[in-house]
Amino acid sequence: MATAQERVIAVTARVLRLETSEIRPEHNFTVDLGAESVQSVELVAMFEEEFGIEMDEDAALSVQTVGGAADFIVGVCKAQGVEVDR
Repeated sequence: MATAQERVIAVTARVLRLETSEIRPEHNFTVDLGAESVQSVELVAMFEEEFGIEMDEDAALSVQTVGGAADFIVGVCKAQGVEVDR
């Protein structure tokens, strides 16, 4: 199974129409990857679907980087009893 970070990168690539090789953990969603506010909301929804979790939208939208999103999602998965590979 792919790690949480690999899954976050894959979803980000799909939503933002980028190659996975173009996305690194330190990348900022808006500054580096060009995500607009509508795409940020779509990313949150797609992360929820990918991981089978529910996230607080405001808290999720406050996460700025790809690596930060993976860490945030791992925390939500643990809190909701969803197994995920780090």
